[in-house]
Amino acid sequence: MSDQRNTDDTQPTSSAGTGDQIERADEEAARAAAAAADAAAAAAEAEAAADSGEADPEVADEATDAAEEAAQAAATAAEAAAAAAAAPKPKRARKARHAEVAADQAEDAADEATDAAVGAPDAPAPAKPRRSRAKKQPAEEAVPEVPAAPAAPRRKRTQRTPSPGTGDRRRPVEAGVAVSAHARYVRTSARKARLVCDHIRGKDVEQARAILAFTPRAAAKDWAKLLESAVANAEHNHELVGEELKIAAVYADEGPTLKRYRPRAMGRATRIRKRTSHLTITLTPKEL
Repeated sequence: MSDQRNTDDTQPTSSAGTGDQIERADEEAARAAAAAADAAAAAAEAEAAADSGEADPEVADEATDAAEEAAQAAATAAEAAAAAAAAPKPKRARKARHAEVAADQAEDAADEATDAAVGAPDAPAPAKPRRSRAKKQPAEEAVPEVPAAPAAPRRKRTQRTPSPGTGDRRRPVEAGVAVSAHARYVRTSARKARLVCDHIRGKDVEQARAILAFTPRAAAKDWAKLLESAVANAEHNHELVGEELKIAAVYADEGPTLKRYRPRAMGRATRIRKRTSHLTITLTPKEL
């Protein structure tokens, strides 16, 4: 049974994207820091409004909590970016995804802080009236009401478009991409292996894993290991998503047969044939 070191695919591995995941993590950390700064500014505005009596103190507390969440998410994104820079190449994509998730959380917290500071646009919360001493003064000296300042427009979240070469794992894959994995000299006959592979041909990765997990044949374990090797090749060498792949081709070829002998009656010897096989799995992206 071969591992990822002995597997090969149909396309050569590209080394141009070595720093792509690091750049992606740095961009996500910068985006999270910007969102945290916006949340802090919104919280400061809410506190100032609460101190002047124009807003509810509970709203200021909510904005402050959201700003703290955004700051924590920004710190998490920065740590993920640093970990991506220090991590080996196979683990940089995972660290970059962690930075992206933290950046999204920071932007969501910033949006919550802005909403708490300015109020929802469709149903604004009524502000508590400011206590005045107009009752103790004559009617002609009543304090005029100060018009409320116009609410700041809500910051719209723009859709981030990945720049070329950033290594985004969710980018559309090219048509015709095929990733293969081979297992040579497997100690099972080709016929027994074909009885198992016929069940997973044309299935997606999740269905094939479930079928192989509950197939009561010894060859199913070898096919399951080879399937995981093919998925690892697709994720590591081509930056594809394993759950978005399907099995395009799967087959078993006959390998060399080992000859052994066992003694029989009257001094005779009978040949024992220990057959081997070569297994192959080819994965392609699903048709979206």
